Amino acid sequence: MKFSESWLREWVNPSVSREALSHQITMAGLEVDDVEAVAADFSGVVIGEVVECGQHPDADKLRVTKINVGGSELIDIVCGAPNCRQGLKVAVAMVGAVLPGDFKIKKAKLRGMPSEGMLCSYSELGINVESDGIIELPLDAPLGTDIRDYLQLNDAVIDVDLTANRADCLGMAGLAREVGVLNRQAVVEPQWQAVTPTTDAQVTINVKAPAACPRYLGRVVKNVNVKAPTPLWMQEKLRRSGIRSIDPIVDITNFVLIEFGQPMHAFDLAKLTGDIQVRLGTGEEKITLLDGSEVTIPSDTLVIADDARPLALAGVFGGEYSGVSDTTQDILLECAFFAPLAIMGKSRRLGLHTDSSHRFERGVDPEMQHKVIDRATRLVLDICGGEAGPVVEVKSDADLPKPAQIVLRRSKLDRILGHHVPDTDVVEILQRLGFNVVAGQDSWQVTTATYRFDMAIEEDLIEEVARIYGYNNIPNIAPVAALRMSDHKESDLSLKRVRALLVARGFQEAVTYSFVDPKLQNLVHPGLEAMVLPNPISSEMSAMRLSMFTGLLAAVGYNQSRQQSRVRLFETGLRFVPDINAESGVRQQAMLACVITGLQNDEHWAMESKTVDFFDLKGDLEAIIGLTVSASEFSFRVATHSALHPGQCAEILRNDRVIGHIGAIHPSLEKPFGLNGKTIVFELELDALLHTSLPLAQAVSKFPANRRDIAVVVDESVSAGDVMKLIRKVGENQLVGINLFDVYLGKGVEPGKKSLAIALTLQDTTRTLEEKEIAETVGSVVSALKSEFNASLRD
Repeated sequence: MKFSESWLREWVNPSVSREALSHQITMAGLEVDDVEAVAADFSGVVIGEVVECGQHPDADKLRVTKINVGGSELIDIVCGAPNCRQGLKVAVAMVGAVLPGDFKIKKAKLRGMPSEGMLCSYSELGINVESDGIIELPLDAPLGTDIRDYLQLNDAVIDVDLTANRADCLGMAGLAREVGVLNRQAVVEPQWQAVTPTTDAQVTINVKAPAACPRYLGRVVKNVNVKAPTPLWMQEKLRRSGIRSIDPIVDITNFVLIEFGQPMHAFDLAKLTGDIQVRLGTGEEKITLLDGSEVTIPSDTLVIADDARPLALAGVFGGEYSGVSDTTQDILLECAFFAPLAIMGKSRRLGLHTDSSHRFERGVDPEMQHKVIDRATRLVLDICGGEAGPVVEVKSDADLPKPAQIVLRRSKLDRILGHHVPDTDVVEILQRLGFNVVAGQDSWQVTTATYRFDMAIEEDLIEEVARIYGYNNIPNIAPVAALRMSDHKESDLSLKRVRALLVARGFQEAVTYSFVDPKLQNLVHPGLEAMVLPNPISSEMSAMRLSMFTGLLAAVGYNQSRQQSRVRLFETGLRFVPDINAESGVRQQAMLACVITGLQNDEHWAMESKTVDFFDLKGDLEAIIGLTVSASEFSFRVATHSALHPGQCAEILRNDRVIGHIGAIHPSLEKPFGLNGKTIVFELELDALLHTSLPLAQAVSKFPANRRDIAVVVDESVSAGDVMKLIRKVGENQLVGINLFDVYLGKGVEPGKKSLAIALTLQDTTRTLEEKEIAETVGSVVSALKSEFNASLRD
């Protein structure tokens, strides 16, 4: 927001310099972006009056004038401005004056006529005002007065970058209040004579959306002169606030906008049909705005309308049809409070951003409308004349914002600031901010002001105390903290390590909803009852998940439908299983689930393209199991699961307890979930995974290792895992490595049988094993396999 320093000092005038004032405002949290002079440097320019103005005898576009600057003699000046005329009050650069750019005024002759000065335009004085010709000053401007003093050009425009929570400072009243609080000075608001109605003219107002518009005021002013000139003082204050003067009615509404931060609008009363309605749009209505653009009003957008058509987008932009024009005689002044949520985002959706929407989105004072409409009416009557009717108000007390009630504790104030602010200072700061303060026992009961929408919790008040007290006045004391080791078991496996491993193996973490489509979930877990939400977001998100499968499979289908053929996702979260034995009637279990589909690797010229299978995901799962340093505790067993393919499904066990399942998705689920190609998943209980055996350090053997390969033939029904488990048991300490490197079925092996090729690595830590010892160990392994599984060595 831009504002004039001189205008601010009319409200509150602390005895600090411009630089100190800017620094003070910045340190209070209202960052000053720029300080710019309102006019360039110049001197020797005074107010004069055009006494005579005649045509130059030798130039069609020049005029010869005689100027009275308050002295005993008139000054001859040749001027080329088209608006130069007799009786005009002008800015005169006298001989010896220095204009911007170090341009010095000297006596001269223009086409043979003497010229002893120069009549100046705004641009020639370095003032940013759009105009054609020389400056036209009010007729009561005193002759001979320095123009810098008359227009208060020894002034500066201060540009403040406000954060979204400080909407209370989007007006001169709020800024002055802040400066007054910082300097412990009283703020002097402008005074005016309250308006007494002189006519009974009024309109009927019907608010159909009270939650969006809790307060709406309207006042008719008849017989106004819209062609009256806007006073120069108002034009200058608007200009220094970055607003161009348009006409007196618009200028007045803009002036009170900058003065109090309250947007207003004026309608041409003759163009209104019937009552004023404040309602939501129908979704089909169109309106042509003041800038000439036409928009279709969305159904959730608040509009001001009459009985025939929309007149304005409430809190955003006025309509062209009902706007004030040169022929307007009667106006309706509008002043309202629109709820921030009702305006927020509406202007951006329509490609608009106005001073009005900027303020309403952030919140204006809901108790300020009566004051502002009276101020605007008084300015209209003083500048344009007319007769004012009574103020018509419609309000909904239930929907108006209420001041927050907050308890500020002395203990918390001292703890957060790390400094003791005296009680008297705390109370004074809060009261100067406009808050009501009632002292209690080591605390204060604070009722915030209606214009402070950002005050909600105790920390907000502490921030205000620190901000006004001055951050520089709070000593820099380093905090003292008692550090202690966190309480955790060394045997616990961090979930962060599991996530990092999966990411390293090419997975991406997914986060799906805990509530799923009950129809899809019933396909994954037929016959299992799920917990149904009483008030779901939608019918497709009404059941709590019984496993992670439903959400992850839906995510795979979503990605595949968007040309993502290779998908590798994992997710951790809770599943919700109804259980009458649980305290709340539902058992919540933390689960880890992974899903893969598509190619094993990204396409590469040196790699064969091969789709994923069961053992790819099993390898990823075994890598996770490896983090536990307890791989021997885990095993897999053929099983069935309603969501998994028969024959491609296994239970995951730890110490013979089932903790999850792994397998290929059942073909019947591919179409409902939109899956394309083979999809492999696993899910297991996190609590059963996240504890490890502490590793024991052992010396590396200095003696050579020996490898012996055996191929045993067993029934197809015999699990290779059971065979490996028995070999480990029989081999005892000398067997340091075991690896299944081939499984064969076919020619040379009897039907119903399979051949398992296993590498045995034997080593001792104290000596080199002899061939006889190695043979005895291998022999005992073969004997045990024959006894347990009726296994035989393959020829």
